[in-house]
Amino acid sequence: MPREPLAVADPAERPAEPGPVDAVEPAAVAVRVRELIVQMCASTDGGHLGGSMSLVEILVTLYHEVLRVDPDRPQAPDRDVLLLSKGHGAIALYAVLATRGYFPVAWLDDYAAPGGPFLAHPNRAVPGVEMPTGSLGHGLALGVGHALAGRLDGSGRRCFVVLGDGELQEGSVWEAAMAAGSLGLDRLVAVIDRNGLQLGGGTEDVITLEPLADRWRAFGWTVREVDGHDRVALRQALDEPGAGRPVAVIARTVKGRGLPYVEGQVRSHFARLGETQRGRALRAVRRGVR
Repeated sequence: MPREPLAVADPAERPAEPGPVDAVEPAAVAVRVRELIVQMCASTDGGHLGGSMSLVEILVTLYHEVLRVDPDRPQAPDRDVLLLSKGHGAIALYAVLATRGYFPVAWLDDYAAPGGPFLAHPNRAVPGVEMPTGSLGHGLALGVGHALAGRLDGSGRRCFVVLGDGELQEGSVWEAAMAAGSLGLDRLVAVIDRNGLQLGGGTEDVITLEPLADRWRAFGWTVREVDGHDRVALRQALDEPGAGRPVAVIARTVKGRGLPYVEGQVRSHFARLGETQRGRALRAVRRGVR
C-alpha cells in the first residue's frame, strides 16, 4: 500500500526530500531520471520503457530550466502548465516531478502498488500532474483550452503539451492545431517526441507524417526542429516566444535512449524487467548517454 504521506493534502506538510536533486547539474538529473524509469519498469507490472526514455531530456529541460512552477505550490494560478498528452510516458513524468521536488523520490517505490496513485498513465492524485491523459489525441485540445483561458484571464502563464509522434495520426490533434493557429495562441507550445516509432512499427510505415514541419506551418504555427536529447538546443527552442503564433517544437529523439541494446527498437516500447535485466539497464544508464 502507499506510504502514509501520500494522503497529505497540504504540500507544506509533506516530508522534505533528502538531497536537493534539482540543484544538481541537469545532465546528472537526466541520468537519475533514467535510473528511476528502469526501477519502475522492474516492478511487477512493468512500464513503458522506450517512449519514457526518449522523453527524458525534454521533461528535464522543461521542469528544471523552462517552466515557471513552484513544487510547494503546485496549483499556483500563475504557474506554467504542462500536459503530457502521450500519457504512456507517465513514468518519465513521475521521475522528473520527483527530482524537481514535488514529492520524495522514495514514493516511486510504490509505482503500480494496488490502491496507489502512481498508475501507468498520469494520475492527478500525484502532485504536479495536471491532467489524466493517455487516451491519445486529446492533450492538445486541452492545451488550447488552458492557453485560451490564460489569455482571457490576462495571465502570462504558458501551456506546454508533450505529444508522441504516433499520436499525430489522430484527427483531433489537427483540429486542435487548426484552432490554436486560427486563434494565435502564442502562449501555447506543442512539443513532439519525434522518435519515429509506435507500437505497430515505424510511424512512416503506419501513416506518413512527413513533411511534418510543413504540416504544422500550414496550420499557422511557428516550427522549430531540434535534437531532442540536446538540452541547450531544447531550452532555446522552448524559451523563445512564438511572435503571435503557437509554437511546435519537433524534438527528434531515440526510443529507448540510454540503453544501447534496445535504442531505436520497437521492442523497447514496454518492458517488465527481471533482476538481471534491471542490473544491466542500470549499469548502462549510469555510464551515461553516449
